[in-house]
Amino acid sequence: MWKVPLADLNFDDAEEKAVQDVLRSRWLTMGSVTQAFENEFADLVKTRHALAVSNATVALHLACLAVGLGPGDEAIVPSLSFVATANAVLYTGAEVRFADILGPNDLTLDPKSVASLVSPRTKAIIVMHYGGYPCQMPAILAIARQHGLAVIEDAAHAPGAWLDGAHLGTLGDIGCFSFFSNKNLSTGEGGMLVTDRPELAEKLKLMRSHGMTSLTWDRHQGHAYSYDVVELGYNYRIDEIHSALGREQLRKLIAGNARRRAITQLYWQALAAKVGPAGSGLELPFALQAGDPAIQPAHHIFPVLLPEKADRKLFIDQLREAGIQTSIHYPPIHKFSFYQQRYAGEVQSLPVTESIAAREVTLPLYPGMTNAMVELVLDETLKALAKL
Repeated sequence: MWKVPLADLNFDDAEEKAVQDVLRSRWLTMGSVTQAFENEFADLVKTRHALAVSNATVALHLACLAVGLGPGDEAIVPSLSFVATANAVLYTGAEVRFADILGPNDLTLDPKSVASLVSPRTKAIIVMHYGGYPCQMPAILAIARQHGLAVIEDAAHAPGAWLDGAHLGTLGDIGCFSFFSNKNLSTGEGGMLVTDRPELAEKLKLMRSHGMTSLTWDRHQGHAYSYDVVELGYNYRIDEIHSALGREQLRKLIAGNARRRAITQLYWQALAAKVGPAGSGLELPFALQAGDPAIQPAHHIFPVLLPEKADRKLFIDQLREAGIQTSIHYPPIHKFSFYQQRYAGEVQSLPVTESIAAREVTLPLYPGMTNAMVELVLDETLKALAKL
């Protein structure tokens, strides 16, 4: 249907063989393949502990529980994120406070907005590395240290990205990654928790599997014969098929991210003339970071901000008629009906988030895009801009 879809899998025969190997092994639930995936992911991001889970939402939930969030507590979160970032806090019985973002050049949390929301009830800050670009982590970590707060990194967009030589997801207390179908590393469903703190790793490991002291794989291997339940836990395990896919995807991640970076640079270069008052009024988030040696983004998505008062639906429809799929990342969480009702009269205005969210459109970006596909997207984007 689409000449250029928004995203596409970076799969080939290697993933097919990996799944076949698991099926032939006759062991499907979490076992040795998962352990290998965890070890390889830990090596990539240079962390002491990596725990694979069934998806990134449960990773966020476990992270919130592990740092002690519960009834009476608050966590500061971005509104310009997927709803799971906030939902995970509510699952614990805690409440969210929404912070604003920096501006059109950087769609991540504004540390000043975060600092203004800290209260005696605040227990954690959850950052989201939007698009695979790093938040202002030094400033956010300083706020956390000043007030004794935990920092959870929603790194769903950011596998393989780093800031000042440290991988995103490893800068705070716990990092959470997503392996959803459209992600840089895709297993369909799946996620990963990382931490350098052994006490958090042990707690996460227990909660991932019903609070049990041994797993089915341990007993199958003869390493244990029974188990105790020492924690209220969940069935948030991943399985061997998804882990097998993850291992193959991990081998392609660095090259895939490099191709995403090259496509992003083609987009930025071609659209630069349309930026600002001299152009159409288009804005290109994160373009000012290009060439900064301290930053290596994952380039998960390519967001653009349409001119003020532009007809976004018209723009999206024009591209759709040309066979190009786009999306919106994201409708602000605090504007959803559920959150409007839950926090009626309580949610402060988030002027930057609201302004930018109304103008954002995401163009296609994935490693399998050819230069001809990129050129088609650019041609049709320029045509659509001219009609706004």
